[in-house]
Amino acid sequence: MSHPERLGSPGGESVGTIAEPPHVNEKLSDYAARYGLRQSAARPPLREYIRDVWARRNFIWAFASAKNISKNSDSRLGQLWQVLTPLLNAAVYFMIFGLLLRLNRGIPDYIPFLVTGVFLFGFTQRSVTSGSKSVGDNLSLIRALHFPRATLPLSYAVVELQQLLVSLLVLFGIILAFGEPLSFYMLLFVPILLLQLLFNVGISMVMARLGAFNRDITQLLPFAMRTWLYASGVIFSLPDLMERSDLLSKHAWLGGVLEANPAYVFLELSRYVLLGEYRDYVQTSLGVTSVTQLWLYAIGWTLAMLIGGFLYFYRAEERYGRG
Repeated sequence: MSHPERLGSPGGESVGTIAEPPHVNEKLSDYAARYGLRQSAARPPLREYIRDVWARRNFIWAFASAKNISKNSDSRLGQLWQVLTPLLNAAVYFMIFGLLLRLNRGIPDYIPFLVTGVFLFGFTQRSVTSGSKSVGDNLSLIRALHFPRATLPLSYAVVELQQLLVSLLVLFGIILAFGEPLSFYMLLFVPILLLQLLFNVGISMVMARLGAFNRDITQLLPFAMRTWLYASGVIFSLPDLMERSDLLSKHAWLGGVLEANPAYVFLELSRYVLLGEYRDYVQTSLGVTSVTQLWLYAIGWTLAMLIGGFLYFYRAEERYGRG
């Protein structure tokens, strides 16, 4: 009889070896350790995971570009809807809140003010919505290939950035058409946009993990995002509201909460650097100290959401695509 670890040929010669089967009482983890086996989808160390994500930066951009091109490809206007949708939203808000409810009173250049808010809030809104679906809509890809799952919400955030860059051409056209001169303040829009992008990446990862294990989140998001829109000063000026509202004057802490709202922070800073007349209005109403505070809020929110969101998503790396 041949050795138990060898397969014998009919002539009695050994032709190969097989691994000794685990003992009935041996744990699978001990058996794997004895033969140097490890789980193929195991979560790697954080530093290695970040390195793997960075190594796929070209894939992230290519995946985002393909997604962007495929959007609205079945309609006649195609990619033009990337610009038409926020413009139509701004037109509806202007008719309801500007003409009917007269919320534009006291706000200089209300149309550029409103369009800036709608375009930039839409950037964050779409990042949240698409991020919540980034894992669930790509289960076949996750189960077929081994790659860091964080590339999916990252790709969707890049999709929204690409759409925003097209919309910004229209936004700057509207701003200049209303007589806004070019200024050095406008250069500050670049770091503001970068901070908002990184914030969107972080919140997209949070929503990606929540949406991966609870698809009902996507049904609740429209209501949550609509509430966030009305609380972020997209349609009205918060400094003006704080002066007129008896509720906010009696409860100063509520005004502080609204000012710390990250969506409001990015919108207000963008308006401050892009719109000269509104900048003068803000300096009169808020003062330089409060604008500096908005910058601190923006940096704080970005760091907290980017780091916290990435770690929150990373900790569930092994669970995506299962079940």
